Amino acid sequence: MHRLLLAASLAAALGLPAAAATTTPSVLLVVSSEGRAEGTTISRPGFEMDELAMAWLTLRANGLQVQIASPAGGAVVADRHNPRDDHVAAFLADADGVRQLQQTRRTQDVQPGEHAAIFLIGGKGAMFDLPRDTALLGLLAAHRGVLAAVCHGPAALLNVKTPDGRPLVAGRRMTGFSDEEERLFGKKWAKQYPFWLETRARELGAQWEEAPLMMPKLVVDGPLVTGQNPFSTTLVAEAIVRQLGRTPQPRTPHRDEASMQLVTRWLAGEQVAVRAALAAEPKRYNTDLIAMLGYYQAEAAIDDAARRQALAVMELAAPHMAHARFRLGLAQAYAQLAQPQKAREVLMALLAAEPANAEARAALAQLAG
Repeated sequence: MHRLLLAASLAAALGLPAAAATTTPSVLLVVSSEGRAEGTTISRPGFEMDELAMAWLTLRANGLQVQIASPAGGAVVADRHNPRDDHVAAFLADADGVRQLQQTRRTQDVQPGEHAAIFLIGGKGAMFDLPRDTALLGLLAAHRGVLAAVCHGPAALLNVKTPDGRPLVAGRRMTGFSDEEERLFGKKWAKQYPFWLETRARELGAQWEEAPLMMPKLVVDGPLVTGQNPFSTTLVAEAIVRQLGRTPQPRTPHRDEASMQLVTRWLAGEQVAVRAALAAEPKRYNTDLIAMLGYYQAEAAIDDAARRQALAVMELAAPHMAHARFRLGLAQAYAQLAQPQKAREVLMALLAAEPANAEARAALAQLAG
């Protein structure tokens, strides 16, 4: 009896028929149909495979049914990704997931009320077709359950209106791929977007929130769940699980996810424990990712506080990263924060390994001058 009452209460809270709560909840993952590939060349950006894989694996591990849909239906093309990454490889080994990706449902064939949650997956392609898919916009407007999106996925939410004609996101707390992230990583496609997420969301009256560049960020505002970037995907997926009345199952974080957790701990002051963890299991973490994160945070930094955080991330990766571009960035960060001796040490070590590196010599001469 108590379980039936709980199920009925959950159904009422989500706006679902009471009978739906007695079955396994279903989540609809929506991906872009925009992607085009010519051999190994991506000629038109598609959905983000890393996000789809992490969302699928997390939701399925928690016993939820998952379906995949797209504006055009049928097979869809992902943007560039590494099929050897642990989360992507695990998804590609899932026969049901691969089958659904080759046979996605058309959004116009999905009926309101079929799913307890809708999760909009990002990727640059999502900026083009999701916001103009009238079937998807109608489905989102009629949905009475959990609405979730990550990275560029919230683009569709910005074109959804409430019954009284107001933007769905007006006055709502949310996040997504930030303008700062777009300036660094948007490259040529961002120039073609109909809008940039952060700018448009603010114009519509959303209460925009964001973490530092490419750090995980989850925002939950009632049944609206949004994540800032690919590294926020599992946070969004587990928030959906909680919204549907379940407790996320314990799991081992994926390699990239574990790496971002390590950075978070490092910045929180757990240097000794983080160094020990990295030394004990170096293959457990993606030090290239950590190095890239610090490097780009330093490039985007507009004040010393941001530079200090970026430098801290770079210092975590430094013992494991010998790439010349990274070492030059590390030296520059030291110099900008008035630590010339450390900058010299980095540059001298780089020149010892690469005597012909002209950029390192120029940087060293600039420090001397």
